[in-house]
Amino acid sequence: MEKPVANAEAGALDALLSADDVRAAAQRIAGRIVRTPTLHSKTLSAITGAEIWCKFENLQFTAAYKERGALNALLQLSDASRARGVIAASAGNHAQGLSYHGTQLQVPVTIVMPKTTPLVKVMQTESVGGKVVLEGESFDEAYAHARKLEGELGLTFVHPFDHPHVAAGQGTVALEMLEDVPELDMLVVPVGGGGLAAGMGTIARAMKPDIGLVGVEAQLYPSMYNLIKGTNLPIGGDTLAEGIAVFSPGLFTSQVLRRLLDDFLLVREADIEGSVALLLQIEKTLVEGAGATGLAAVLTNPDLFKGRKVGLVLSGGNMDMRLLANVLLRDLARSGRLARLKIGLQDRAGALFRVAKVFHQYNVNIIEVFHQRIFTHLPAKGLVTEIECEARDREQLEALIAALRREGYEVSRVEAE
Repeated sequence: MEKPVANAEAGALDALLSADDVRAAAQRIAGRIVRTPTLHSKTLSAITGAEIWCKFENLQFTAAYKERGALNALLQLSDASRARGVIAASAGNHAQGLSYHGTQLQVPVTIVMPKTTPLVKVMQTESVGGKVVLEGESFDEAYAHARKLEGELGLTFVHPFDHPHVAAGQGTVALEMLEDVPELDMLVVPVGGGGLAAGMGTIARAMKPDIGLVGVEAQLYPSMYNLIKGTNLPIGGDTLAEGIAVFSPGLFTSQVLRRLLDDFLLVREADIEGSVALLLQIEKTLVEGAGATGLAAVLTNPDLFKGRKVGLVLSGGNMDMRLLANVLLRDLARSGRLARLKIGLQDRAGALFRVAKVFHQYNVNIIEVFHQRIFTHLPAKGLVTEIECEARDREQLEALIAALRREGYEVSRVEAE
């Protein structure tokens, strides 16, 4: 059974992954994964001031790049290890990628997930052939149980990121990008545990030594950032980029990234949400939060990328539809297309009608109306009306608000964070 990489001397870890390993992985997995396209985006290029090329890894069968590393690791198992099976702790894309390809290769796959994992993720993993074991209330507890079963059952643990076989498989993303678009001079890569960035950076530097390599993490989970930069930023919270929400980054991958990354950026939740919405609107493609962090980094750091030929990895497309709806509506609110206005009125007949006439004059659509008579600073004969409305753009909305105030109404906006 393969020993975990964490047993290796830290100083020698970066020597465990080479460009030849990535090239060998590409040959090994060829024909078993989708060779996803790398396409130029004229509109994103115009918006950002950079020449933007997108790698659509959300078009993999399980909608994420994780298949590459999982498959490369499976194909290097001994016959005995294949017969016994593999195990992993994951509630995300690694679980589906490992389960799917394990089933294709007739390798039994066990996935340990926390008991709190949403049922849809359990069902998705089981639907592609994985056996799911629910254990613990957190990922750390599920991980500990997976390592326990590894020893008890003689299974091979396949780490989601901290192993050279996995990182080499993920590196094939950059190999394909630079084969298809050799003129790229910068890659922007999401970083969680670091497997994708380590693999991509290794092969990219070998193919094009002067290429710029930028890692991106969610601001709420700067674990690799802290490790490499020597900072102590807080880690934790509800992030849309759950695919890279890692408390403890890889030992092996962090050593590789220390010598590879030219820059490391953090992106806010609002910017991740906006990038998900922008990719859906412009590229007509669904990208999960982690996969949209690269675009968020470019949009929020324009001077760093202006004029460069930038490759973005749209690393996955697995997102709950209800969550996607919230993201899109919040983005419309931030852009001024949707708004909730608080308007003070007198509680008498015709008051709402007179307000509605102003909305009509400015062609702003009223979606919903809420009255508040109790929890208000107004006199007992007054009320607060909250009106959710839809405008063409922010300018039209501001014109409406100005008109309401000219009519004598007290108006305020309920702002989206």
